[in-house]
Amino acid sequence: MKLSCLWAAPEIDPINRKARSVPVLNVFNVYGRVFFFSWWGFMVAFWAWYTFPPLLTHTIKSNLHLTSAEVANSNIVSLCATLLVRLAAGPACDRFGPRWVFAGTLLIGSIPLGLAPLVHNAQGLYVSRFFIGILGGSFVPCLVWSTGFFDKNVIGTANALAGGWGNAGGGITYFIMPAVFDSFVALGYSDGVAWRLTFVVPLVITITTGILMLLLCPDTPTGKWSERHLHVEQNLATQDGDATPNTAADSVVDVPGNITDKSSSSSTGANSIQDVEKDTKKPPKLTAEWDHEAALPLPLPMPRSDILGAAKGEVVQKPTWSEAARVIASPQTIFHVLTYMCSFGGELAINAVLGSYYVKNFPRLGQTNAANWAAMFGFLNVVTRPLGGAVADVLYRNLGRGRSGGGGGGSVWAKKIWIVACGCVGGAALVVVGKTDPHDLGTMVGLVTLAALFIEAGNGANFALVPHVHPHANGVVSGTAGAGGNLGGVVFAIVFRFMGAGTDYAAAFWVIGVITIALNLVLCWVPPVPKGQVGGR
Repeated sequence: MKLSCLWAAPEIDPINRKARSVPVLNVFNVYGRVFFFSWWGFMVAFWAWYTFPPLLTHTIKSNLHLTSAEVANSNIVSLCATLLVRLAAGPACDRFGPRWVFAGTLLIGSIPLGLAPLVHNAQGLYVSRFFIGILGGSFVPCLVWSTGFFDKNVIGTANALAGGWGNAGGGITYFIMPAVFDSFVALGYSDGVAWRLTFVVPLVITITTGILMLLLCPDTPTGKWSERHLHVEQNLATQDGDATPNTAADSVVDVPGNITDKSSSSSTGANSIQDVEKDTKKPPKLTAEWDHEAALPLPLPMPRSDILGAAKGEVVQKPTWSEAARVIASPQTIFHVLTYMCSFGGELAINAVLGSYYVKNFPRLGQTNAANWAAMFGFLNVVTRPLGGAVADVLYRNLGRGRSGGGGGGSVWAKKIWIVACGCVGGAALVVVGKTDPHDLGTMVGLVTLAALFIEAGNGANFALVPHVHPHANGVVSGTAGAGGNLGGVVFAIVFRFMGAGTDYAAAFWVIGVITIALNLVLCWVPPVPKGQVGGR
């Protein structure tokens, strides 16, 4: 990719209208704008979701008279709520569109966030953290929305950047919340009042982000979610020289109405999106204001069967219970659930206790300094998760054979092997941390950084492969895999909870590392995509 891809209007795949580069620095381009709100929205949600942990170790624990076990229980409760929301968010994205689900999680989650200062005991903390957990469900629409705008050749990078920069909210909260708290204390507020006032900052930003997302961004590259299939079917008609699908089986999705007639059969030789639009009488509702943002050459004409296969694989369909069950029960989905359970689940559980671990091994640091060191683990997502997705894309492009449709040739096996490698190395690093239990700050930071590098790269690698698996039900797969991450967070939080009554962090680290290595090795035989999948890569 050229450096100019960071700000230039991207080339667009003419069949699905997805971008083939990520204009990271160009929010005026619709693809760059959606990318910005994808990562920014998730970062804000993650920050709001983790508002409690940075101050929970000392200030809130003391103010509410909590035990270590009650603090650990609150971490588990928070993750349970997010697990449920992610399971529901996946099918909701396929039915209503990810933009509305994304904004909905932010705005609904802001209600318990605003009520959090009313907490006065352990039971209130459990209830508050449970409902604030709604915000953690925003991860699913974040990546489903991103997948809808970026093509297969860069989807690993796009999703990893959105997810990685969003996950950095888990590190940012460790910097911001103690700093805001300290500033209120310096103004003369008591600890009990100051920690409550800190919640105002993430609350305002969360509400503002949800509203702007609805006002400034589209559902899909072609406009409304309900019309997502029309541009693809129109391109099929243009390529084939026929205005309507040849058979009922040729329809991309089962919807009422006809595709508009074509004025000329010469469009097969069109060389740009503009030429296609001249040769096709497109109804006004399909004309998107950003159509002119990127002029691009079309590829050589493809056989109708190839285009139809790619189109069916790209257009998300409304999920039925039977289809959702079949997708969820497939070995490929289970692979992502369990490997993401290890990577993101491990990250969530570690992120919730790392500040306490630093305080235990290095009491001299105090709450704020320990939180700053713990923040590094989450903040590394700015680099590590995108690195995992980018490496997956590089392996996919360079080790692929032949054309896979909708984004060029590529090796999905290469992406899968990279996921397993990240899981095994990350698990090994956790075992080393747990067995050595470092009391030298440099050693501790170095080992935690090594673990973070591969655990968080594994997150990016996972969602570089997810868009290839059952792409017609991408929301279901993404939601189920995302829920797997929270399932891992719950399981590993329970491990932390019962190791030394919630204080033997070292033992929990090596147990989690062993589980991570074992599950990745057990699942390494699963094919990356189902055999004979329509639109499969």
